[in-house]
Amino acid sequence: MRAAVCRSYGPPEILKIEDVEEPSALEDHQVLVRVRYASVNPVDYHMRRGSYAILRIFTGRAKPKQEVLGTDVAGTVEAVGKNVTRFKVGDKVFGGGRGTHAEYAISGQKSLSLLPENVTFQEAAAVPVAALTALQALRDVAKMEPGQKVLVYGASGGIGHLGVQLARALGAAEVGAVCSTANLSWVKELGPDYVIDYTKENFAANGKKYDIILDAVGKRTYFNCRQSLTDTGVYISEHFLHPWYNPLQIALSPLLPGHRKARIHIAAFKAGDMDFLGGLMAEGKLRPVIEKVYPLEEIAAAHRHVEGWHTKGKVVIEVDRG
Repeated sequence: MRAAVCRSYGPPEILKIEDVEEPSALEDHQVLVRVRYASVNPVDYHMRRGSYAILRIFTGRAKPKQEVLGTDVAGTVEAVGKNVTRFKVGDKVFGGGRGTHAEYAISGQKSLSLLPENVTFQEAAAVPVAALTALQALRDVAKMEPGQKVLVYGASGGIGHLGVQLARALGAAEVGAVCSTANLSWVKELGPDYVIDYTKENFAANGKKYDIILDAVGKRTYFNCRQSLTDTGVYISEHFLHPWYNPLQIALSPLLPGHRKARIHIAAFKAGDMDFLGGLMAEGKLRPVIEKVYPLEEIAAAHRHVEGWHTKGKVVIEVDRG
């Protein structure tokens, strides 16, 4: 099968399209997916670069342990393990897998959901990691309740643009979005109550208070957002090592007066969450914005695009048009 292979740490050009052995040995709970579309997330280029020496304990000291990157997937079920009950061969699915930048990838059945009939493979491939991150941050970490006020910083990125929609779907009374001038018009179409242009206004200095601030790009810190939280508000950063001193600030936050909280969050695939997101997509309450679709052969260009930190929504990889 064709796959984008990463055999050493380095720039995007180290990614090579090669013919590799197709995954075959399924565990009892696993599903083999024929990949139609996948996407590139920041975690992919961090894995490729070997970012942060401390993380190489897990990803491989000298070279990547996982040579085929990619987590988001949308495609059809090719084979199932003997204990798989949620899917059958031929089902159209989307969710998470291992090594999805290839023609075939293995997923756990709890990481997948059936593709809604009114959603395309391309759209579905843009959703899983980014939407799960926003959903779990708001619902599980911040314990969001209907009627609360939410601010999403980095509202034009992968996590941010889906976070704006999820905050609304979860019942927020007020949703604010922060982005740059270039993204104002399309971010407004996502449904926030207002959009703040960070090049012209510092949201942390305008006096407004929020129950939840979701920093979807890790460009702010707890200390400079703290004054914009209500007394029981929660600040959540989705990039736990950027900036490097934010983890320290979050660790020190319990020592400060008041009941404001600071959290670092990393998404995890959980049973039911993909079904929940699929339901929202079917109802038209969650829709990804796809800036560009690259063929698998241009995986290096896709990495450069996402690594530039200015992606509008998501970047998707076409593996097999079908």
